[in-house]
Amino acid sequence: MVQIFWKELNSFFSSLVGYIAIIVFLLICGFFMWVVPDANILDYGFASMDKFFAFAPWVLMFLLPALTMRSFSDEYKSGTIEILSTLPLKESQIILGKFFASFALMLFSVLPTLLYVFTISKLAIVKNNLDSGGILGAYIGLLFLSAAFTAIGIFCSSLTSNQVIAFLMSIFANFILFSGFEMLSKIPVLGNGIDYIVSQIGMQFHYTSISRGVIDSRDIIYFLSVVIIFILATRLSLQKRKWN
Repeated sequence: MVQIFWKELNSFFSSLVGYIAIIVFLLICGFFMWVVPDANILDYGFASMDKFFAFAPWVLMFLLPALTMRSFSDEYKSGTIEILSTLPLKESQIILGKFFASFALMLFSVLPTLLYVFTISKLAIVKNNLDSGGILGAYIGLLFLSAAFTAIGIFCSSLTSNQVIAFLMSIFANFILFSGFEMLSKIPVLGNGIDYIVSQIGMQFHYTSISRGVIDSRDIIYFLSVVIIFILATRLSLQKRKWN
């Protein structure tokens, strides 16, 4: 698994993919945080990271599929999947190596945003008076959400040799699992507690819950379950292709 991890990470940074991903994420986040009229932190008027944590999932919803779309699609297209299958590695080790490499690149993208926390704390009327618990919880929620998006992207990449199709499938799956169930729960016919149950199926409910600064084990278990389910689904996809 370690060999696959370093191979994938090197492939990100030996080309422009890794650098572009980090730069694009920071530029978009910086644009929304500091530039967009009536939405930036200066116009918002409060020393809070809420704006960042509200739009960051939507940026990652597109960024992570762009990183993971080549994970297996490129292997299928170039024929190197046969070489990987001959190595003394299990499918799960190959999948986890690719998963952690994409997740690590996401971490490299998110880490510079800690500068926002420092900047906002200095801009506040009362210095260093941020809700540190809420910010820490929101960052933890963002990491778990990113892990889920990454696992979904890896799975979608294992279904096709076309990177564009893998990219689009991953965005669609991310949207449905993040926001789709939340939108579905708003339908008036889903009342009497059913709307609450439906919203709990989606990732947005659990991300919002963690972002309040309260780390609930149910939210952690939910995200870990999503990651495990899609990693197992990727393993089944690889085995099915091997049998065929």
